[in-house]
Amino acid sequence: MNWFTGILVYTMVWCVVFLTVLPFGVRRTENPQPGHEVGAPERPMLWRKVLITSCLAAVISLGIHFVIEQDWISFRAGR
Repeated sequence: MNWFTGILVYTMVWCVVFLTVLPFGVRRTENPQPGHEVGAPERPMLWRKVLITSCLAAVISLGIHFVIEQDWISFRAGR
């Protein structure tokens, strides 16, 4: 796997993991002010979720890289 493919794999894994982590720990506002969305989270903690997502995506991407480099899964024709 070259560097470009590695970046693409990391980006795709990051997006999937972020969408998975996004709803964790979300609590609705009990008494929203007039004009605010009722379902909007009180504290979304996005930076924490971005950090967790980045770490998880790095581990998963390294696992994918290891599996591909060990030829456990091959995307080349004739192998």
